[in-house]
Amino acid sequence: MKIPTHILAPLLLTLFLAGCQGSSVEDLAPKSEKQLSEKLVKLMKTKGMSMTAPVMVRIFKEESVLEVWKRKDNGRYDIVTSYKICKWSGKLGPKFIEGDRQAPEGFYSVRPGQMNPKSSYYLSFNTGFPNALDSALGRTGANLMVHGACSSSGCYSMTDAQVQEIYAFARDAFKGGQDSIQLQAFPFRMTAANMARYKDDPNYPFWKNLKEGYDHFEITKVPPKVDVCEKKYVFNNTTDPNAPIAATATCPPMQQPETLKMAYQSYQTTYDAAFTSMAGKGSIQPPSRSIQGLNEAKIIAEWSARRSRGERVTQEPPSLSPQDKDAALKPQVMVRLASAVAADKAREERDASKRHRMTVAAIPATTASTANQVAANVAPAAQTPIPAAAPAQVQDVAAPAEPAKKAWWKIIGN
Repeated sequence: MKIPTHILAPLLLTLFLAGCQGSSVEDLAPKSEKQLSEKLVKLMKTKGMSMTAPVMVRIFKEESVLEVWKRKDNGRYDIVTSYKICKWSGKLGPKFIEGDRQAPEGFYSVRPGQMNPKSSYYLSFNTGFPNALDSALGRTGANLMVHGACSSSGCYSMTDAQVQEIYAFARDAFKGGQDSIQLQAFPFRMTAANMARYKDDPNYPFWKNLKEGYDHFEITKVPPKVDVCEKKYVFNNTTDPNAPIAATATCPPMQQPETLKMAYQSYQTTYDAAFTSMAGKGSIQPPSRSIQGLNEAKIIAEWSARRSRGERVTQEPPSLSPQDKDAALKPQVMVRLASAVAADKAREERDASKRHRMTVAAIPATTASTANQVAANVAPAAQTPIPAAAPAQVQDVAAPAEPAKKAWWKIIGN
């Protein structure tokens, strides 16, 4: 098929300019602007959702699931799709301090400025850690992301194809006027059975607080209004505008809609009965590993610091989880970062090359000195001049042999 000149010429010019400027076809059609599949668009339409309607994200660590929810025409949210998280960092439990390798748990806000279309991990967005509660509790860390590339050290990592869709959901919602997207990150689905499994975990009080927000969403199917006071989350409360809420201060007088209070009480009554029943049966499924508080976080952070300095450390970070008690008593495999090993090897090669050059430079002087010494010793005894060829003969005998030439493959790179 022959392409008309008026179409072909601008296209060729655009490609030419892209090449001149070091750009690529990806820059002309960036991955951050790729549209959702026709299948997802059709699904949203059948559920009464517009392309630019607000969205919400839920994450469950133990199940390794990320859910995307979207507002329907009736104002309530419904799930659009879910993704298997490729990799998340650390164990169950919140992030405590920088370097503890924990992915955060809690209620976060994602705004347009937190979206990164030029991420080194394909596409990404910042979770918003630390939030007001994290800061009030002294929790530290930065750049905790949801991103692609399936590689994580404190983040939630997806495949590139997954994060491209998640990014598109958020992008379209922002285009529709949503100013912030609520991201809810939980250790597990907060059912009575799971809460009973973890009732003895040191993170349980924090998880009970998370569950209040989880329950509000389950009841209303609307992202809860989240505030922080007395170093805890409070949900769907209204307060006097003249009594602002502060994360570390006493909570001011609050009110909830009466219908919500009644629905929550009914929901809680059913939950309490199920929890008591499950707790009495014992754990059908054993709990997963969880971080055992700030002390373990500090130990892991120190391990991370030593690892980043290139020191030899255990292959896995230290653990205080009960499941790892026996493993801690066994000899641990000590490893170093590949980058640190490579740096040492390069340094050794540079030192060896320097020593070789110094040795080669010293050989002529040593040879001449040795030859003169031998000549001095031989001359008095012979009482005859030393033949001109004698120094060469003496060098062959007395001087150290010339180092063998290095193979060509060992010379390259020195």
